[in-house]
Amino acid sequence: MLIMAKIGYARVSSKDQNLARQIETLHNYGIKDDMIFKEKVSGATIEARTQLKAMLNFIRKGDIVYVAALDRLGRSAKDIGYIIQQIHAKGATLITPELPDFSQIPNPGLRAMFTEMMLAVFKYQAEEERKRIKARQREGIEIAKANGIYKGRAIKYGPNAKKTSRSVSLGECS
Repeated sequence: MLIMAKIGYARVSSKDQNLARQIETLHNYGIKDDMIFKEKVSGATIEARTQLKAMLNFIRKGDIVYVAALDRLGRSAKDIGYIIQQIHAKGATLITPELPDFSQIPNPGLRAMFTEMMLAVFKYQAEEERKRIKARQREGIEIAKANGIYKGRAIKYGPNAKKTSRSVSLGECS
């Protein structure tokens, strides 16, 4: 007999953001706190996402992975597709409120086709949203430059660094 686990994944893009809304959504699916992998890191790349990697290593055949929104898995269609493929390769299922429930379709091939079609649409939407965010950021920088407001990225290291620890570690502050 196959024992499946309900596993949640929640991510926000920065430490300043709050995971509460996503965790509440996952609780509504019946997922307990100790089965939710949480992180506060950008979804632009997979490399720095330790909890995503831990979740992918943890899941087993028959498990169900829940996310509050598909874009929590990643920003690019390539990354989202890769993560979904990793989930499916383990024999687990992905559930998100955005995806329709195709479980009533008796033909597994047809059910898989509809699911893949919907995932392709959502992956495309996530990637387009990422492009829109970048475009808005560029536009904002250009406007700030035109108005003489833009000063560039904050200095990370050196005597003018905002974080004293970076200046001290370089021996530039006393």
